[in-house]
Amino acid sequence: MMTSPDNDNTRDEPMVFIVIAKAYETEGGEPIDLHVMLTAPDDDTAVRLTLNALSEEGFLEADLDQIGMITGAPDEEPHASAYQGALEGEVAIIRFA
Repeated sequence: MMTSPDNDNTRDEPMVFIVIAKAYETEGGEPIDLHVMLTAPDDDTAVRLTLNALSEEGFLEADLDQIGMITGAPDEEPHASAYQGALEGEVAIIRFA
């Protein structure tokens, strides 16, 4: 029985996703621009974890505009701290006012 794939497609580090979204704290309210950074095994799980985290933070609705994978640690804040938090298992939500 093989325990790991015999190819070069395995990653040594976790996959860190960034989700670009607009979320609403009140019905009919103004949208809040957000970036959400988290680790997940795939993009479907990343979307589900993002929506769960936004709901836990009190957002009533969210429009997820784009999802992508981060290939290296960002240099500038607030994304650098959010990336580190994602590596530690947090779902980091960055709000833009």
